[in-house]
Amino acid sequence: MEKKGSILMGKYDLGRLLGQGTFAKVYYGRLLKTGQSVAIKVIDKEKVLKAGLIDQTKREISVMGLVKHKNIMQLYEVMATKTKIYFVMEYAKGGELFHKVAKGRLNEDSAQKYFQQLIIAVGFCHSRGVYHRDLKPENLLLDENGDLKVSDFGLSALTESKRQDGLLHTACGTPAYIAPEVISRKGYDGSKSDIWSCGVILFVLLAGRLPFYDSNLMEMYKKISKADYKFPNWFPPDVQRLLSRILDPNPYTRISIAKIMQNSWFRKGLKTRQSRTKAEDAEKISLDFGSNSGSSGNDIPTDTKLEVAKPTNLNAFDIISLSTGFDLSGLFVDNDQKDEVQFTSTKPAAAIISKLEDIAGNLKLKVKKKDQGFMRLEGSSEGTNGTLFIDVEIYEITSSFHLVEVKKSSGDSIDYQKMLRQDIRPALREIVWAWQGEQQQDH
Repeated sequence: MEKKGSILMGKYDLGRLLGQGTFAKVYYGRLLKTGQSVAIKVIDKEKVLKAGLIDQTKREISVMGLVKHKNIMQLYEVMATKTKIYFVMEYAKGGELFHKVAKGRLNEDSAQKYFQQLIIAVGFCHSRGVYHRDLKPENLLLDENGDLKVSDFGLSALTESKRQDGLLHTACGTPAYIAPEVISRKGYDGSKSDIWSCGVILFVLLAGRLPFYDSNLMEMYKKISKADYKFPNWFPPDVQRLLSRILDPNPYTRISIAKIMQNSWFRKGLKTRQSRTKAEDAEKISLDFGSNSGSSGNDIPTDTKLEVAKPTNLNAFDIISLSTGFDLSGLFVDNDQKDEVQFTSTKPAAAIISKLEDIAGNLKLKVKKKDQGFMRLEGSSEGTNGTLFIDVEIYEITSSFHLVEVKKSSGDSIDYQKMLRQDIRPALREIVWAWQGEQQQDH
């Protein structure tokens, strides 16, 4: 049971309840070391299991590890106990964009600003092979500066989710915001369906109402399928032209993100806002666990390509078992990894590699191979089952937080286990934050 004012994992002061759903509660939190505000999403593991939402939870973690951008809600850390999973996330002080629209339509300048930030964030997601699939004002949060943050990736899909036809087939999302091709259930392009939802959002921001609405769901779907809507008379002509290209019921002729970014109305005031935001960002102090690492996405792409270097993509089990050393293998994978151990470290990758090289030298192990994030250590003599080879892989979660996997690739298991227990683990103590699989007190 989470209690206001309790200390979570020795790192966070757990504060007031911000909101709750069927399977999770979100609390305000504060990082004890710096006083930085965070939001802590507490997921009931048993409820998730019973509801069959393991895949959705794993996907949300995997996706949020891929999309690091100033206009996307950041996942800083994942922790777990026997009964709970904790997402430590960026705190959006301004709340949902929905609450602003609920008070009435926005002026053109405000709507344009939020739409620009939305398109840039969604374009970044698509460049990483991530499709949100549930874009709506309730999933768009605002930070203390009033800047937009895309959140809630629980229904998102990755490129590998596509079938052989290259399309997605799971019909999901919020009825009023989903694209016609999603309704038809014949397969759809995740990027084009997200673009449609962005168009509905822009309409809502400027009109204060939905473009497609009917108390009868089937009638509303008919309107969506035909793109049957009317512009309010206060919509500027250039906005009407852009929305007509976004709310095109034919996904093949619907405008792309790249073309939206080239649109004259979209670009109006963009450079001024971008310069101001960069100046503000320079004054911010980042969280001590490296929240600003990796591709920040601060530079707004102006050409048709949205390419970024992809980091090592951890599987969901790797990510969800980070940070605390809790063994969640019973929930996500078969626990049959006797010759493999994992630990997390707050040291930079260079320091981890240096330490491993020192250990190899002391144990007379040769560094047989060393690539970015990978090392292979070779034993100096033949064992019972041949020469011992130990592979080490380092996965970057943030610039100051890494998951390290140590496993025997060949050789005698008994020799390896003895060396691991008596020599390697003790020598690693100064750089290890937590070993995966070691139990800690439940919270």
